[in-house]
Amino acid sequence: MRTIILIITFIFSLTNIFGQREQANLKISHLTGDFYIYTTYNTYEGDRIPANGMYLLTNNGVVLFDTPWDTTQFQPLLDSIKLKHNASVVMCIATHWHSDRNAGLEYYRQQGIKTYTTVLTDELSKKNNKKRAEFLMTKDTVFNIGHYSFETYFPGEGHTADNIIVWFTKEKILYGGCLIKGADAEDLGYLGDANIEEYETTLKRVQKKCAAPKFIIISHSDWNNINSLQHSIKLAGKLKKKN
Repeated sequence: MRTIILIITFIFSLTNIFGQREQANLKISHLTGDFYIYTTYNTYEGDRIPANGMYLLTNNGVVLFDTPWDTTQFQPLLDSIKLKHNASVVMCIATHWHSDRNAGLEYYRQQGIKTYTTVLTDELSKKNNKKRAEFLMTKDTVFNIGHYSFETYFPGEGHTADNIIVWFTKEKILYGGCLIKGADAEDLGYLGDANIEEYETTLKRVQKKCAAPKFIIISHSDWNNINSLQHSIKLAGKLKKKN
């Protein structure tokens, strides 16, 4: 009996070891319709942190929102999309200047993909030696790609001075990026480039702009809880009062 227990324990240990080694570096999840969430990972303060981006299938190709945080996953993401949908990425929009959003811009530009950021994001990317896009948006912009339409919107300073969101009016999908935190978040995360005084007001502008969203996609937490925006507003309000 003792021998059997030892064997089972050994097998269980091996399963755990190999399971840890085989953690996926890229995960793709279906959101709704032609919308998909892709997740890559990186290490921050010793922890393996997920970073969510999104892509949309259109009749004119795939639109990518933000780029992988893991630099080894730039091409695997393109390959996975091609294999899964027999479609190519034609456009990429980064929502602010941090590397978890824009690290792949130069790589994708070299692949012939049209890359976009705001002028302010480009200025901050240049100042901080980050990757830059080929095309710059000077104002909030409506894109019509295939049979889909969406709008980029700058609500004000919050997580960074340049953070934008993407709003799909018809589908009621809010792509909030790092500006919005998870419904279970204890704080607003990294605030090294944040505007604490304006954060709450900025989030309230998003709430007003994007009425009754069915989905809210955030960067570093689960997107299934629709209360993430309201929770983030509360966190920002408390932080403002504290400071």
